[in-house]
Amino acid sequence: MSTLVPVWLAGPASTITGLHSGDDPAQLRFRTWAQVRDDATELAAGLAHAGIGRGDVVAVLAGDPGDVADLVQAIWMRGASFTMLHQPTPRTDLQVWLDETREVIAMLGATALVAGDPFAQPLADAGMDVGTRFIPVAALAGHDAVPLVDIEAPDTAILQLTSGSTGTPKAVAITFDNVAHNHAAMLASVEPTGRDVAVSWLPLYHDMGLIGLLLMPMLEQADAVITTPLAFLRKPESWAELITRFGGTCTAAPNFAYAVLAKRLRRAPDGAYDLSSLRVAINGAEPIDEKSVELFVRAGARFGLRPEAMMPSYGMAETTLAVSFDSQHTRFAVDTIDAHAAEADGSVVRVGESVRTHVRLGRPVPGIEVRIVDDEKAELPVDRIGTVLVRGGAVTSRYLTPTGFCSAVDERGWLDTGDLGYRTGAGEIVVAGRKKDIIIVSGRNLSPTVIERAAGTVEGIRAGNAAAIAIRRRDGREGIAVVAESDVAHDSAQVSRIHDEVARAVFDVVGVPVSAVTLIGRGELPKTPSGKIRRHCAADLVVAG
Repeated sequence: MSTLVPVWLAGPASTITGLHSGDDPAQLRFRTWAQVRDDATELAAGLAHAGIGRGDVVAVLAGDPGDVADLVQAIWMRGASFTMLHQPTPRTDLQVWLDETREVIAMLGATALVAGDPFAQPLADAGMDVGTRFIPVAALAGHDAVPLVDIEAPDTAILQLTSGSTGTPKAVAITFDNVAHNHAAMLASVEPTGRDVAVSWLPLYHDMGLIGLLLMPMLEQADAVITTPLAFLRKPESWAELITRFGGTCTAAPNFAYAVLAKRLRRAPDGAYDLSSLRVAINGAEPIDEKSVELFVRAGARFGLRPEAMMPSYGMAETTLAVSFDSQHTRFAVDTIDAHAAEADGSVVRVGESVRTHVRLGRPVPGIEVRIVDDEKAELPVDRIGTVLVRGGAVTSRYLTPTGFCSAVDERGWLDTGDLGYRTGAGEIVVAGRKKDIIIVSGRNLSPTVIERAAGTVEGIRAGNAAAIAIRRRDGREGIAVVAESDVAHDSAQVSRIHDEVARAVFDVVGVPVSAVTLIGRGELPKTPSGKIRRHCAADLVVAG
């Protein structure tokens, strides 16, 4: 039997701490964890009435974090697993979303799709065929309580959809044992105080928001304050307001969000916020730009933010969440290395004329092993760039694809992350890029992230909305193309200026000319549901341009 979730479900829930949730940060609903447990017990009875039992898969579509918390517990009470579906946004083409959702549900073999606010009623009114039984959350009420279903450690707890760059669905099979190992590792890394308050606006269909900021405080019965991504997009400073109002101690977000909040903090009057309670601010899920981190730390200092609160991290759905965390007791560290040496043979040399910077992502969390290997899988020494492999109790053993389950690890349990990186002499992990995205020009391995950051310094380019990809030039050689969003993409004079400045900025950083610059409008850059750039799709825009 799993030693974490069944014990937690069968044990008493807190009548003091609980969940503050809702779409409007000014009017969050509070329920103690005991009240959440009571509501989940009622939903579990409804799921039992609907025939949901051990081994079944339930697809969940809910925007209200309170609904998600209830459903996670209810589904686990039935011994089933759940998948958080990607949610449509106001910009989403609903027919495309429906087609993709049916494809995902078919892959999952989902017994039902359970929908909460704000999706249940529109889907019911439209009578959409979602590819399986459709059950509104409200329809699960009114049934007699049922006993807990036994859970075993190898049982699947979550089928987490990946945020990969292709349109083909794939889910990471996370077991209850994986959850328990990740939980223990994160506790050891963030060192809970017993008075922690987690604050989040992250999407709950992404592992950082779901596992890091809902499941972690829920399993620990710590206070959690969770609003929605839409609330952050409407008013980014609401994040700081919630930390101030509730005395938030832990939060997390991708790098871009800290950059956005830093701009709001810089414009805010003295005393507008109190960030002194924040002791852990995890930064992960995308490449970390040290300039953005530095801006956030400096802007937050005026409101009591301690610089050591910023915690760069490395993680992925395949490891349930955490691979490495930087220390919360020291200021984040940056490696400055010679770009030419790194691009030529993967050497990490900390002197040189052409520099590249990487944020150190801390040491592996307890229970996770990390190896850096070359193309022949031979282990590399410290300060040599290679492929990052991970192994441990929190690492999944398999994926679910449209053709069924397949192994995620090799015969020794090592998972190939697809990331390039190295280890420092102090044992810290540094990620240098995605292996499949590396652009090879004249024998040099160029990181698209470095090129994208350079392009992003040009006025008129929307920050965080540039993609660098390899293209084949007319002479048959490899070249660099940049596709970027701009609010002046239809102004020919501005386009000409931006083209020249992007080419100059990129050349100044990597010493290689840009072969093509394509400007597109706001919101047109292809991205995954979790916000990562789909570079292979962006390449199609260069061809079309």
